[in-house]
Formats: sequence, structure tokens, C-alpha cells
Amino acid sequence: MNIEEKINADIKTAMLAKDAKKLEALRAIKSAILLLKTSAEGLSEDTAMKAIQKEVKKRKESGDLYTQQNRADLAEVEAYQASVLEEYLPKQLSEEEIKTQLQAIITQVGANGAGDMGKVMGVASKQFAGKADNKLVSQLVKQLLG
Repeated sequence: MNIEEKINADIKTAMLAKDAKKLEALRAIKSAILLLKTSAEGLSEDTAMKAIQKEVKKRKESGDLYTQQNRADLAEVEAYQASVLEEYLPKQLSEEEIKTQLQAIITQVGANGAGDMGKVMGVASKQFAGKADNKLVSQLVKQLLG
């Protein structure tokens, strides 16, 4: 079962269960997938994962903004939707796992200072695609090289 079929099946399940909150999150990702199908990129498992990651990131950022503006009710909705969408992503690596792999990348590319961050991030972004947030990876690279 591909990602689109899985989401459609989960939408039906959420409809039958009358789970409006989950249904809203699933419809958002279905919308993103439909846009991909009609775009030049086309729909593949990889592009679908990137679209889901983008939607999760949007919701987390919105949740942070709502929290800053003391709108806990809206922040809670965004956090719930992000958690629903994260179920369709591969398991994210822990900070320790990322650090361990970054150490290996740093050794591999021969980086020895902050000036080599571009080299490390080039390799790391490919290796961690879909498995870790690039913002976190960037922070860890700065920490390890600095």
C-alpha cells in the first residue's frame, strides 16, 4: 500500500470514527499530495515524504507562534495535527544518533573548523534526508565544529 492509499484509508477510518481533528490533519496532507500529483515533480514516495515533512514543520512553527502569543487553544490543535502527520514519516533519529553519525561525516570529509561547515552539511543533508530536522543537524554541526 503506497502513502496515498494509506492516507485515503485513514481518512475513511477517521470519518467513520467521527474524529474531526484527525480528519482535518489527514485532509491537509491529502491536499498536499494532490498538488504534487498535478505538479511537474509528480508523486513518488520521496516527494510525498518531503511534503509531509513540510506540513509537519508548518504546524510546529505555527504552534510555536501561537504559544508565544498566549493562544494555547490554537497551539494545541497545531501540535495534534503535527503528531498525526508524523505517523507517516520514517522514525526520526535521536540527537545522540545524529551526533555519532556527524562525527563520522566530519572525519570522512576532513573538516577541522567552522569554515568547513558547508562540506559537512552537504553530506549530512543527504544522509539525514527524512530522518532528522536540518535545523537540528545544522546546530549540531556548529557545536561539533566550533
